[in-house]
Amino acid sequence: MTAIRLLLVDDDPLVRAGLSFMLGGADDVEIVGEAADGDEVEALVDRTRPDVVLMDIRMPGTDGLTATERLRGRADAPQVVVLTTFHADEQVLRALRAGAAGFVLKDTPPAQILDAVRKVAAGDPVLSPAVTRRLMEHAAGTGTDARRTRARARIAVLNDREREVAVAVGRGLANAAVAAELYMSVATVKTHVSRILAKLGLDNRVQIALLAYDAGLLDDHHDDGR
Repeated sequence: MTAIRLLLVDDDPLVRAGLSFMLGGADDVEIVGEAADGDEVEALVDRTRPDVVLMDIRMPGTDGLTATERLRGRADAPQVVVLTTFHADEQVLRALRAGAAGFVLKDTPPAQILDAVRKVAAGDPVLSPAVTRRLMEHAAGTGTDARRTRARARIAVLNDREREVAVAVGRGLANAAVAAELYMSVATVKTHVSRILAKLGLDNRVQIALLAYDAGLLDDHHDDGR
């Protein structure tokens, strides 16, 4: 089994040491580097080729949001999991919009942080759309109407079936559940999700959920995890 290559980014050396001790002890995780500021991240990524970056948002120099946006703009971008001290925060939301695969709180138990790293390395988001929506509802500020107009214009490129899949993904359904609800095979669902990501220029399912929410497609749907 190939170990997950993990890069730690946090300005607090004690936090980095704790994370390195907790996560580096797992058989399937290799800590390939540490950074104390967002400015160091791109060069470290070039040198260490991580699969996942665990990224603190608040750092005195270049913050984690800026570093995430820079990383996710690259063709060979690693997955990013944001570290934060707040459940609902505008910067976390911006990091998700930039392509972060999710976020974990700094006081999250080590086993859950490890689980998050494993999930994103496997291509899965690490937060449910229900959590995403609560975050968006809490952090929603000005510009909501303009954002909805832009989101609806982007969603318009999807055909009806793709839109149904996007709504189901936004509700937090896994591929098998989407397949059962929409009477299609899991393979067909995966194909639709891939096409949605390609058509909309998105990185992951979290961003599909964000866009579906912004467009108002989830207003009449509620997932059971709320």
